[in-house]
Amino acid sequence: MNLGNDRSPHGGLSSRLIKTLCCLLIGFFASVSNAQEQVNSTDATHCFVKGFSERMECGYIQVPENYEQPDGQQIDIHYAIIPSIQENAQPDPLLILAGGPGQAATELAPMIARIFADVRKQRDIVLIDQRGTGKSNPLSCEVNRPDELVRSDDEQDLSELAAECLAQYPNVDVSQYNTRNTIRDFEQVRQALGIEQWNLYGGSYGSRVGLKYLQHASNSVRTATLDAVAPPQVVIGPFGFNGSLAFEKMLQDCQQQKPCMQRFPNLKQDYDQVMQSLDQQSVLVDTQDPLSAEPMQIRLTPGRFSSVVRLALYNPATRQLLPYAISEARAANYKPILGLMGGTTTAVQNSIYLGLMLSVVCREDLPRATESLLKQDANNEFIGGKTGQAFVDLCQGWQTTPAPSSFAQPVESKKPVLLLSGTQDPVTPPRWADIAARTLPNSVHVIAPYAGHTIAGHTCANRIVAQFIRAGSVEALDTQCVKQRKLAPFVLNANGEGL
Repeated sequence: MNLGNDRSPHGGLSSRLIKTLCCLLIGFFASVSNAQEQVNSTDATHCFVKGFSERMECGYIQVPENYEQPDGQQIDIHYAIIPSIQENAQPDPLLILAGGPGQAATELAPMIARIFADVRKQRDIVLIDQRGTGKSNPLSCEVNRPDELVRSDDEQDLSELAAECLAQYPNVDVSQYNTRNTIRDFEQVRQALGIEQWNLYGGSYGSRVGLKYLQHASNSVRTATLDAVAPPQVVIGPFGFNGSLAFEKMLQDCQQQKPCMQRFPNLKQDYDQVMQSLDQQSVLVDTQDPLSAEPMQIRLTPGRFSSVVRLALYNPATRQLLPYAISEARAANYKPILGLMGGTTTAVQNSIYLGLMLSVVCREDLPRATESLLKQDANNEFIGGKTGQAFVDLCQGWQTTPAPSSFAQPVESKKPVLLLSGTQDPVTPPRWADIAARTLPNSVHVIAPYAGHTIAGHTCANRIVAQFIRAGSVEALDTQCVKQRKLAPFVLNANGEGL
């Protein structure tokens, strides 16, 4: 997904950048039969993906859009296989369950190959684009609003934006783009490839897919690793409360580091002052499209500022820049915060298919977001209820049917499960993994100090995952390496002092 090559017909800004800033605001889930079914597939071919130089095996499996109408409209499910480094690979590959919801697994191939290099020594890695993403009938929305980035928070109509996106798919039943059917699709791929069982790795929303996989197709699973756990009992979308806890933790960590405390003695007040100032008068700033480098303007509002700060909390590498960026914004220097916006924008726009995200969240989560829950989530001084309200508005424009109430039931499984969490995670805190663990008696929960969201990507947890898959058991796992993590120093100025 190349931002620089996706320009609006009005000569305005990239529609994907507009969608990404929408994603900055919001955030970022019947049984499946194990019986063999007739599978229509194309012959596998060799392929390459952007950013990954090695040749992979790719193909498509044709499945019903609606499994209750097997002779109705068909869609293609795209997969790619990163081959094992060693010959004679083990028969149980690693299946990657992408996050989001809305990430395309095949587009993550370079990152996946790097993170799971140890796993790949003995096993293939299978990437399947969830229906609605990548090359699996993608629900990617082209939004032509050249003035969107200069609108104030009050002028944004997310319901209208979602309805405009939905109108681009008049022949798609978006209610069928859900977690249950994703597992059915993946089972079709498994059968077509002749795989008896595979090992699951699901990060963030992918952890919920992994839990549902254990519930609906347990016989197909050898092991499951769930990283940044989002059990079905919790409602995804209202992220204000968890975000505020992570923000307070960042403030405390800065105060515990003498250089940070001395350089930024009033960091919370600085943040509050920026929010108040932007609320009184938003700021129109000149900048560049983060990928095309073309000139553009963005109106910095309280909503955009707080969303950039919240997303920067996801990873220690961006978290350590926040005190400096906030302090400079207090002094009316917005370049550091725009730099963070560019970094998080690039990461999000490369991976999120907005239509799939809305199809999942508006069906499986937002119907359970009661007024009481939204009010409780909004009771914070960080971002209030912005994320929850954004999803409420979007789902008003994205018409779908609610998931059955049974969707939110705890997942029970005796399969070996590795649960991973980071103490700094602003969206899926460790206590959510503890909720999942209550009905997973053969599980172990590894919590990494000073780690953020999906810890396999920035801690030694990827080595623990490899160890777990080799053993096929949570017994005797050596998890000591995560306990050796130290708090990363905060950046003190534009020259990187403090590192």
